[in-house]
Amino acid sequence: MTKEILQEALQQAKKARLYILDLMYQAIPEPKPELSPHAPKIITMRVLPEKIPVIIGPSGKNIKKIIEETGVKVDLQPDGLVRIYAVDGESGEKARQMIEELIMDIELGEVYMGRVTRVEDYGAFVELLPGKLSLLHVSQISPERIRSARDRIKVGDILTVKVIDIDEQGRAKVSLKEVREGEEPKNKFLFE
Repeated sequence: MTKEILQEALQQAKKARLYILDLMYQAIPEPKPELSPHAPKIITMRVLPEKIPVIIGPSGKNIKKIIEETGVKVDLQPDGLVRIYAVDGESGEKARQMIEELIMDIELGEVYMGRVTRVEDYGAFVELLPGKLSLLHVSQISPERIRSARDRIKVGDILTVKVIDIDEQGRAKVSLKEVREGEEPKNKFLFE
C-alpha cells in the first residue's frame, strides 16, 4: 500500500466520520438533561462503616427486605461504600430511602414508629430504630392519669411516638400524647 492510497483512505474516513457526527447532531443537538426513569441506575452512597451491620440486620433480615421489595442488588463495602444496582430509577430511589431510614439517628422533636420490647409499671421501652431503645414514661401515654403502663400497652405493640428529650448518653424519651394528627413517622418503612 502506497503513502498516497493511505492518505486518501484516511481523508475519506474523516469525511465519513464528520458526516455521521453531523447527522447525529441534527437528530440530538444536546444530551437529555435526565436519563429515562426506566433506564437502569447505579446509586452510590457513603455511610459510616459501623452502620453496615445495621443495613444488613440480624441474619440479613434488613438487606433481604430491601432486595425483595425493590428488586435491586446492593453491594456493601467494609469502608462504608454502598452501591445500589437498580433496573429503574424508582426502585433504586426506594432502596436508597430504605437504607437511609435504617441508618438514621434519632432526632429531638421528630415522630417515629416503634415496637414495644418491654413494659414495666413506670413505662414501656420502645425500639425506634434497630438497636435504639427509648423510654415511654407512663405520664406520656395518655392525657389522663393511668396507674401502670401495662394497663394500655403490651410487648409487640407498634406505636407512633414523638421524641421529647435525648439525654447526654443519647437515650431518648418519647411521648404518645405529643403526637399530632397528620405527623408522618420518619421510619415507617421499617414497619410496613
